[in-house]
Amino acid sequence: MYQPDKLKARRKELKLTQREIANKLGISFQSYSAWERGIKKPSKERVKKLEEILKVSSGYFTETEIIQLYNALSNPGQKQVLKYAQKLVHKEKSQAIKKLYEYHVYEKMAAGIGSTIYNDQNYDKVYFDEQLTHDFASWVSGDSMEPKYQNGSVALIRETGFDYDGAVYAVVCNNKTYIKRVFREEKGLRLVSINPKYKEIFLPYDEDPRIIGIIVGNFLPL
Repeated sequence: MYQPDKLKARRKELKLTQREIANKLGISFQSYSAWERGIKKPSKERVKKLEEILKVSSGYFTETEIIQLYNALSNPGQKQVLKYAQKLVHKEKSQAIKKLYEYHVYEKMAAGIGSTIYNDQNYDKVYFDEQLTHDFASWVSGDSMEPKYQNGSVALIRETGFDYDGAVYAVVCNNKTYIKRVFREEKGLRLVSINPKYKEIFLPYDEDPRIIGIIVGNFLPL
């Protein structure tokens, strides 16, 4: 593979002009300039002549650096390089075929509905490299639950209803979905953010707040 950048770099290294090399080759300045710009490629014969003029080893302008280094090694050295390269290729191929799992993430959830109805709603498809147990998934919006639940991450929900005070739940009220720490009070639900800069939210029972389920995990999509 012809490499015009190496031709230009070597010429400058020897402080030669394009015209000087063109004259040595018996070609026009324009023809040589086209080689350095990669517009045209020199013939095999011209490449050999360039190697002589610019005092480089055979293949300098046509082989990549890694091939040149490989060819400069002894047979034992070449075997070591080949073995290491094979390991790297195997490792990268293994990473490339790593299985990804699909998750359906809902922006808004409605209270008191089962999975069959969820299947009819709009959702985003995202992927992660672990299969995590959950019933539903919802986006985390904003920084009110940071640092544990980052903005743009996916919260995984188990449809358990209320378990205990202070756990993080998905709550639906007035067509809004909240992911907060929940405390049951006498007259309603008190929602608390992890981020201390946010005030508590109180949802009176007469507004019919519903706890969808407890948050059992979260992740940033790949």
